[in-house]
Amino acid sequence: MEHSAVPTMLFVGVTTGQSASLRMFPRWAQILGLGDARLEGVDLPLHALPADYRAVVERIKSGPHIRGALVTSHKLGVLHAGRDLLDELTPDATLAGEVSCLFKRGGRLIGHATDISVSGQAMARFVPDGHWRRGEPELLCFGAGGAAVALALNIITVFPPDDRPRRVIIVDPRADRLESLYTIASDLSPIGVEFTFIENGDPRRADLLVSDLSAGSLVVNASGMGKDIPGSPITDAAVFPERGIAWDLNYRGDLGFLAQARAQQAGRGLTIADGWEYFVLGWAEVVRHVFDVPITPDVLAKLAESAAAVR
Repeated sequence: MEHSAVPTMLFVGVTTGQSASLRMFPRWAQILGLGDARLEGVDLPLHALPADYRAVVERIKSGPHIRGALVTSHKLGVLHAGRDLLDELTPDATLAGEVSCLFKRGGRLIGHATDISVSGQAMARFVPDGHWRRGEPELLCFGAGGAAVALALNIITVFPPDDRPRRVIIVDPRADRLESLYTIASDLSPIGVEFTFIENGDPRRADLLVSDLSAGSLVVNASGMGKDIPGSPITDAAVFPERGIAWDLNYRGDLGFLAQARAQQAGRGLTIADGWEYFVLGWAEVVRHVFDVPITPDVLAKLAESAAAVR
């Protein structure tokens, strides 16, 4: 069968060939009964031209065999450049102002943001119930892109008011991203959560922000550094909070932030999570929408086991 007739899902990223997803997808297609369905990587540079983003959306919309797409590092760009090509945005996509998933229903192309629900599911794997009620732990997130927006929205709209961080600190070198997230947080007016936005790209200043956190705080690397960009948002001199949690949203790359956290794990009593759970949950959610297939907890467990085999 020619590729032009094979049900296809696009994977829009930066270095898609290095992702485990290309090895994982054929196994998932078999588990989910998707037949000859295939995954095709589409690589674009970070902050690509609007015309390039638009061309991808046009291809999805006009290609009868293309069922949809997963979008990673270009969630904002794809929406901004191709909004008029989308027939509908889901409430989560409207709220987040981004699309991580494009799928079709009844000939209509729909944009959806899966990260709001996925970030909460992933965090529940390593942040126990009641954690935010113990002392006064804070949340420090490096990066104000799509993952940070989803995390903030999850805290505001999903977390119980009595079990969420009292303070959320968002750090990014780009003022426009901070302003966008500030607008979202301000519009929702969360009660009991103080948001602080810091424009910074100096890792030495970032070290001070980490070292000032209270015990039990969560430090998140959502900056893209360690995957799409080498390095880490902090230096080796940063001191993680005692009994804190370090979450690197990356699962591949040089993983500098993850290595820094592991070096202090025993001494500071850290809980450490990489981005693998986030990756698996996110892909499962997008595949569910693109191919319109149910994914029960039992099926999800099979998908996770299959993915681990090719990690």
